[in-house]
Amino acid sequence: MAEERVATEQRASRPSLRSRWYREIRAPFLTASIVPVLLGTTLAWARGGGWSWGLFLLAMMGAVLLHIGTNVLNDYFDYRAGTDNVNFEFLRPYSGGSRMIQLQMMSPREVLLEAILAFAGATIVGVALLFLVGLPILYFGLVGMLSGILYTVWLVKIGIGEVFVGLNFGVLMTVGAYYVQTRTISTEVAVASIPIALLIALVLFINQFQDYQADKATGKRHLVVRMGRARSAWVYVAGLAATYVSLVVGVAAFGVTPFALLALVTVPIAWKAVRTARRFYDDYLRLAPANQATIMVHMFVGLLMTVGYLIQRAVG
Repeated sequence: MAEERVATEQRASRPSLRSRWYREIRAPFLTASIVPVLLGTTLAWARGGGWSWGLFLLAMMGAVLLHIGTNVLNDYFDYRAGTDNVNFEFLRPYSGGSRMIQLQMMSPREVLLEAILAFAGATIVGVALLFLVGLPILYFGLVGMLSGILYTVWLVKIGIGEVFVGLNFGVLMTVGAYYVQTRTISTEVAVASIPIALLIALVLFINQFQDYQADKATGKRHLVVRMGRARSAWVYVAGLAATYVSLVVGVAAFGVTPFALLALVTVPIAWKAVRTARRFYDDYLRLAPANQATIMVHMFVGLLMTVGYLIQRAVG
């Protein structure tokens, strides 16, 4: 009777299926897909294009579903590779995955199913956009989906996962959202997407510091594993510097609105992240402020650039 009561209490305390699936997708990180779609759509509107709410919502839904599918599939393959199982320096929510499999909150099969459903949803959205805006949007979707699927399976193991994350969650989504509204692509939107691309790559990059030992032990040869944490800290610093340089150059030489320079107010946050990363790159707990600051810089730079284009539209 006692064993039955314990089992009943455990089932009663187990979160609902909806709650478990929500925790698995790591929702706080979905800003990585929301920000570039907002920027690309606002840039299109600021430069005289329309703003179709229906197309905007479809583009946002497709981007978020692709992101969810990538997050969840990453958990599944990290479990299969044993990476998360041997990771004892993870720091939630920044590293180590969602831990839903390790906590026995979801089975590997459930996690794989969730990833498949997310990619299936993104495919349905992509088909709808194909009919509404034309064939080129198919290429955006295919590149995004293939990159998401191949990221954990192959790209991260050969040290170019960070590059593809930057291209997909920076350039591809920003330019794609612009294309959905205008049916064109401009140099300005491509250049405007570069700071977002660099920053989302840096979010992934700094989060890999805590995963270093586990990833190295299981053959996950991303850039931090290849270079070591000390040298990677300098690469991180260079990446943040390049972000702000790309923003200023974009305004000075490629037609990005000067109001986008509002994003420079994030420099103190970035400086705090730099100091933390240089000092605590080998201390997975004390590095946490750098993880958090990088996410904040990415989000605020994207949102402030978006505000800059709203101002641009207002002043003509």
